[in-house]
Amino acid sequence: MAEEDFYKVLGVEKTASAQDIKKAYRKLALKYHPDRNPNNKEAEEKFRQVSEAYEVLSDPDKRAKYDQFGHDAFRQSMEGGTYRTNFDPFDVFREVFGGGGGGVFSDFFGGMGGAARQRDFNEPENGSDIRAEIEVSLEDAAKGVSKTIRYNRMVECPDCHGSGSKSGKGKKACPKCGGTGQVHMRQGPISFSQPCPDCHGTGAVVEDPCPKCSGTGRIAERTELRVDIPAGVYTGARLRKSGMGNAGINGGEYGDLYIVIYVKPNDTFEREDDDLYCEVEVKFTLAALGGQIEINTITGKKTALKVPAGTQAGTLLRLKGQGMPNLRGGAAGDLYVKINVEVPKKLTDPQRKALEEFAKLCGDDDNSGKQPFYKKFF
Repeated sequence: MAEEDFYKVLGVEKTASAQDIKKAYRKLALKYHPDRNPNNKEAEEKFRQVSEAYEVLSDPDKRAKYDQFGHDAFRQSMEGGTYRTNFDPFDVFREVFGGGGGGVFSDFFGGMGGAARQRDFNEPENGSDIRAEIEVSLEDAAKGVSKTIRYNRMVECPDCHGSGSKSGKGKKACPKCGGTGQVHMRQGPISFSQPCPDCHGTGAVVEDPCPKCSGTGRIAERTELRVDIPAGVYTGARLRKSGMGNAGINGGEYGDLYIVIYVKPNDTFEREDDDLYCEVEVKFTLAALGGQIEINTITGKKTALKVPAGTQAGTLLRLKGQGMPNLRGGAAGDLYVKINVEVPKKLTDPQRKALEEFAKLCGDDDNSGKQPFYKKFF
């Protein structure tokens, strides 16, 4: 009987990448594994074929020989037989999926295989990071500020020093689940797994748990930390405090604390990157004649703003360097002031007479409404 092409066995093209070949093998190996197909000789043979095909095509040298000579590249010089008479498809499965001997399929899904029993439950694991938030005003963001934050985290138990055991022996594999954290149940033809009730799914138990931490090696703590927020900070900026996160397991290193900054909106200034925008009202006489006014900056200091003669409503005047400081030490932003012209709502008789005289001088003395507004265009 002719041997089937290895590429066809895996269902891939001859140009398939190593990743595609491995992906195809994983899918077919799980489909035809004997543990999923008990007493199915056809599935067992398929499992052997896909394993043998992957064993060859996953090795660049063997694949090159196979592409050139086909199955003949691996024939023994003796009559018949393939190049590996002791080929074990379960070896290939273990290399790809991991797991120990015996019930390989069970090892992959968390059974009691050798890989689980060899796990070192006292190996240090680094702690997780923590995210905290701080809200600051725009004024504080402009000058920098120091804030105190309070947050909850896990710290190393001071009594057992993170081992979880009173005597310091540490953890061992749970006898009930073999260290996998899962126990397997069967109801009729259906088998399923669930978290181990003895170790609560962790796979580890402590024979003499520390009374203070109940065998976890860590305790909860309310932490207070003083944080310096630099000038120029913006919403979404993150500050990192190394080692201020959660404690590791079994003496592992602490995680980090990441502080996310939120800058509150301001009633006077609007921010765009490092530039600031505000509005001021000036009398129409000042806008017409020109002059100088004082402006409050974001730092609280006053600065002079020159208003050129003939300034129109909506004009943006720029105060260089009076915006937000640059967080990375670059040049500060600018302050843009929008001019709104204030029109008096009430006039005294002398003011009205003076304004009417001004209107005559400007040729605007006919305000009766009898003249069409479009007359000047014709």
